[in-house]
Amino acid sequence: EQNTIGVDVGIKDFAVLSNGEKIDNPKYLKKSLKRLKVVSKQLSRKKKGSNNRKKAIKRLAKIHEKVTNQRTDFQHKVSSRLISENQAIAFETLKVNNIVKNHSLAQAINDASWSSFITKMEYKAEWYGKTILRIGQFEPSTKLCNVCGYHNKEITLQIREWVCPECKTKHDRDINAAINIKK
Repeated sequence: EQNTIGVDVGIKDFAVLSNGEKIDNPKYLKKSLKRLKVVSKQLSRKKKGSNNRKKAIKRLAKIHEKVTNQRTDFQHKVSSRLISENQAIAFETLKVNNIVKNHSLAQAINDASWSSFITKMEYKAEWYGKTILRIGQFEPSTKLCNVCGYHNKEITLQIREWVCPECKTKHDRDINAAINIKK
């Protein structure tokens, strides 16, 4: 249990660990969006088949490649650190394709790229002989008090902190979920 950690992935923080550590979400796509829009607009104005259009396509592709490389590098660094520090890592089973159907969260979720991060964790765990644990998709990790087990049904996505009515413990939503995932 000392070498096991629970990981709750999110949008505001890329990952929250059961030891209380929060890994910031770098949001590489959001930072590059302005430049992407400008280059996309320039591309749309070019005549089809022209050399200038081909150059604009290359400029746009370079920006997309840079975002991808930044995200991949970040995920490799985080996954390597978590694998080297812990014997077992527990995740929540997520159906990202279903979550992305919410159009207001889709871009942020795709920018975080949870699926590729979990894939990196899985193959690195296999390389180093570590264990990846998965909890059920419908486990109420956020809504359960990690101290007394009280199930708070009133929690929505907007509520970031809550107090357990039974044991009076104040919970940060994400850290509480990470601890429940570990348990």
